[in-house]
Amino acid sequence: MSSRRLRQSIRQQRRSLSCAEAAYCAEQLAQRTARHSLVLQSQRIASYLATDGEIDPYPLMQSLWRLGKTIYLPVLVTFSRQQLWFAEFDPSDELAYNRFGIPEPVRRRLIKPRALDLVLTPLVAFDCSGHRIGMGGGYYDRSFAFLRRRRHWHKPRLLGLAYELQKQTAIIPNDWDIPLDAVATEAHVYQVTR
Repeated sequence: MSSRRLRQSIRQQRRSLSCAEAAYCAEQLAQRTARHSLVLQSQRIASYLATDGEIDPYPLMQSLWRLGKTIYLPVLVTFSRQQLWFAEFDPSDELAYNRFGIPEPVRRRLIKPRALDLVLTPLVAFDCSGHRIGMGGGYYDRSFAFLRRRRHWHKPRLLGLAYELQKQTAIIPNDWDIPLDAVATEAHVYQVTR
């Protein structure tokens, strides 16, 4: 199946989950992931606000705030060529929609992707080798392309968040794809070894 058709199929599947099913999965993912070593070893953690049926990271974010972690959300900026920057996020922050209809913090204390310890990465499909299919815009791959050149310092780590139904046997990566370090679902945390 082509990436485009797979993207359409999985997006439809995750949108068809009931609110109760989606909430249960998000809670299970939070419980499974909050004490994972990737999380415990990180202080500056980027997340996202769920749209289009994505698994909701908010229950996990609540656990991270209780652990004293600092949470950031991706923001689009005009001065950076189709790359993400990240704004510190607090639950009381005012949000506004960007050009893609995704909420972003209005008050912005921006940091570069390099300053993060861990990135909770949204995705459409994944495999156990750390390959992912995103929404097709390439923002995460462009923003974290510098990880390809690093030999010793490997932060930030990338932890994909997904429903188990998004798991694929194998995804053929593109040359520009940045692989994940792990993927968390409501059922498992898949650690990637390279």
